[in-house]
Amino acid sequence: MLGALSLLLSGFPRALTWTGALLALLWGVVESRREAAKTPIEIELDGATVKVDDGIVTDFRVLWRGPLSFARWRDAERRAHRLAWWPDTLDAASRRELRLALPAQTPARRRRSVAP
Repeated sequence: MLGALSLLLSGFPRALTWTGALLALLWGVVESRREAAKTPIEIELDGATVKVDDGIVTDFRVLWRGPLSFARWRDAERRAHRLAWWPDTLDAASRRELRLALPAQTPARRRRSVAP
């Protein structure tokens, strides 16, 4: 809706803004229905074994950027998959549970990465 509103408030000619606003609204409806139709992904962390939707995955990693969480893994066919959790989709208790359930991360390099 904000895309349509920003087009209506822009300085473009009226015929172009109304067409663009209608297309932006239509695109928003299509995308929201597509996202609502997706099935939830189930991740099971059991020690060293990680399962996503009952399939064992390899190279499972979770990266943290402040309150944001990003998961990356490869399935049995070696295809890469990614997930991102925003603070409104993964609350503080779930983030803590995810951190505690993850296997230990690899330590930092021993050598200095900068000159002395």
